[in-house]
Amino acid sequence: MKDKAKEKSRRFLTVFSLASFLNDLGSDMIYPIWPKYVILLSGGNIAILGLIDGLGNAIASISQALSGYVSDRLGKRKIFIWTGYLFGSTSRIGYALSTTWQHLIPYRILDRFGKIRGAPRDAIIADMSTAKNRGRNFGLLRAMDNSGAVCGIIISILLFNLLGYTNLFLLASVPSLLSASLILTFIKDRKTEKLFKSLLLRDLTRDLKLFLFLNAIFALGAFSYSFLLIYTDFLGFKIPFTLFEIPNIAVFYLIFTVIASLMSLPFGKLADIVGRKVVLLLSYVFWATLCLGFVYVRSLAGIVLLFVLYGLHRAAAEPVQRAFVSELAPEKYKASILGAYQLVVGLFTLPASVIAGILWVNFGMYTMFYFSFISTCLATLMLLFVREKKP
Repeated sequence: MKDKAKEKSRRFLTVFSLASFLNDLGSDMIYPIWPKYVILLSGGNIAILGLIDGLGNAIASISQALSGYVSDRLGKRKIFIWTGYLFGSTSRIGYALSTTWQHLIPYRILDRFGKIRGAPRDAIIADMSTAKNRGRNFGLLRAMDNSGAVCGIIISILLFNLLGYTNLFLLASVPSLLSASLILTFIKDRKTEKLFKSLLLRDLTRDLKLFLFLNAIFALGAFSYSFLLIYTDFLGFKIPFTLFEIPNIAVFYLIFTVIASLMSLPFGKLADIVGRKVVLLLSYVFWATLCLGFVYVRSLAGIVLLFVLYGLHRAAAEPVQRAFVSELAPEKYKASILGAYQLVVGLFTLPASVIAGILWVNFGMYTMFYFSFISTCLATLMLLFVREKKP
């Protein structure tokens, strides 16, 4: 019986990993050119970029909270996962048809609403994992995400001159459609055994409340990656060996995505050995160092190293945060808590990118890095007081 359960878990993890790979392949065919595309349609307005990215991140997190709650209430997971991939595919067709920045907003909302897949999928992975391999499993999923992203970025760099924005967006819609088909075909839903009537604040433990709060503080300063990419354009760096029209932001984007892809699984495994808290603290140190680095570093080699640091931050933070939350959450509220975590992060990510855009426009581009550094230090201090569950 145990062998059957293990085989089913391996099969599910393989399907989820492949679906994530394909979806991020499509997503990251457009992400390297996304900041310039928004700025092009908005007439060079950095604040518009912050607004659209912040709104998108907030919608993504709200959708995960809603899907996590409804998923727990209905006892169903699968429908949220394949529908989420389908939304992502459809939104890219919308991007291709947009002619003004205002047109991007509804499609960006649809794109990020596709994140309804996140909490139900994470709940399935958490349920089929143990304390000994949960970090590894989330790390593997994130590694496949990032591997798909690397392939997508390379396709973007190679094909942009040939296809242009419109055709590249249309091509990017295809992989997510395949992801939806994989989930529909190979994942069997099962009704969860425990349903609940409501989730109240008193249902959360002291450590979970503190963890949610400190992540809100960190998210308030964690502006969109788009600002880092556009920042390199303002510094005027040129990558000498590239022959493409969009080398700067695409190459920098590729650097941190490759690092995140290579290191997500090792950091997940490390978290299983030394604990989630240590690895998450390390990720905050990476981000704080990056913020100060972007203020003072001016050389191309130094900027490349900072994007390596950003990749390490993402690799350490993303899989470990999910594993940490799932272990702090009461069993019958798992998908809801995973969704609530994304909601908290998203609600503060919206003002984060808006604040970054306002600080850049009104007080200079370095002020957003100082603001983020301070919020990260506060979050790091609070994380020290979170008590981690031990296997």
